[in-house]
Amino acid sequence: MMASAKTWLERIRKLPLPEKIRIMNVCGGHERSISAAGIRGALPPQIELIPGPGCPVCICPEEDVYEAIHLALEEDVILVTFGDMLRVPVNVSRRDVRSLEQARAAGADIRPIASPTEAAAIARDNPERAVVFFAAGFETTMAPVAAMLCEGAPENLFMLLSGRLTWPAVAMLLDSGEPGFDALIAPGHVATVMGPEEWSFVVEQHGLPAAVAGFTSESLLAAMYSVLRQYIEDRRFLDNCYPEVVREDGNPAARARLEQAFDVGDANWRGIGTIPGSGFALKPWLAQRDSVTAFGHHGGEERKRAGQMPKGCDCAKVVLGKIYPNQCRIYGLACTPRTPVGPCMVSDEGACRIWWSNGIRNRDVA
Repeated sequence: MMASAKTWLERIRKLPLPEKIRIMNVCGGHERSISAAGIRGALPPQIELIPGPGCPVCICPEEDVYEAIHLALEEDVILVTFGDMLRVPVNVSRRDVRSLEQARAAGADIRPIASPTEAAAIARDNPERAVVFFAAGFETTMAPVAAMLCEGAPENLFMLLSGRLTWPAVAMLLDSGEPGFDALIAPGHVATVMGPEEWSFVVEQHGLPAAVAGFTSESLLAAMYSVLRQYIEDRRFLDNCYPEVVREDGNPAARARLEQAFDVGDANWRGIGTIPGSGFALKPWLAQRDSVTAFGHHGGEERKRAGQMPKGCDCAKVVLGKIYPNQCRIYGLACTPRTPVGPCMVSDEGACRIWWSNGIRNRDVA
């Protein structure tokens, strides 16, 4: 039985901590749990917790969102997508349609869904219509998308795929030579699908402490205690602090579906650029389901902005752990959950939205 959160905090406070240590938590769900539980404020001041790149809505390429908006407006299709995607703005004039939410208000048939099975159900219920599933997400989301495709989706269901793998973004940061963190808390749900071994490169190639964590305060604090001890004792290994769910090799059935449905290649991350080997793409046997193949491009080359964020928005720096959310130039000014400018203020997994929702309203202008 895992120790209580109080016990883990007491153990952490007894450690001979260095003057400063920076721990990155990759997952947006981890950041939500940390902020909601007040873990940052409960830890000794030497420990700096840094939100990382684990928000698929935040890094979904601007041109993919634009493509989805104009596909829905210009073609006789039903477009379905996960709810957070509806409010993500693109880089156009405020006189133009800037989000899927606005496109829906303008008459496009856009429907929020919570799971891939809903997309298939909508396609079956509307056999005379083309249904396009704009699917953004990491491995945990892409696995059920792959299963839906492999198990026989309706013929009128097409895909606008914007899926990404999590670990290549962390690898990019570490390979840069200036990662901005000293230890890593790896995402529990991703490790559940892909296996904890996917994160062994953090230890083996870069010599950083790492631990997989779940989403309770107990699991998160256990992982923090582990990486702190590893750092202090100069003893590096990948620790699994989510053993009740995460198993060696992950979920073989889910991994098999991912391999059956998708190829992996270089992919654009909004505001960051192309990260090698970080994107899912439909296998050739599913090529006829590609929305671009079926309906053509709705953006054009002139719309390719290499993942640009809107003017003044520092979401990319937040995603990469370079700044805290409230250090963004427009945090709480032009950008709030009611009027989001950047995607990090839209998604429930976006660090800016999480910080705002947990009462951090003042900008850090230091």
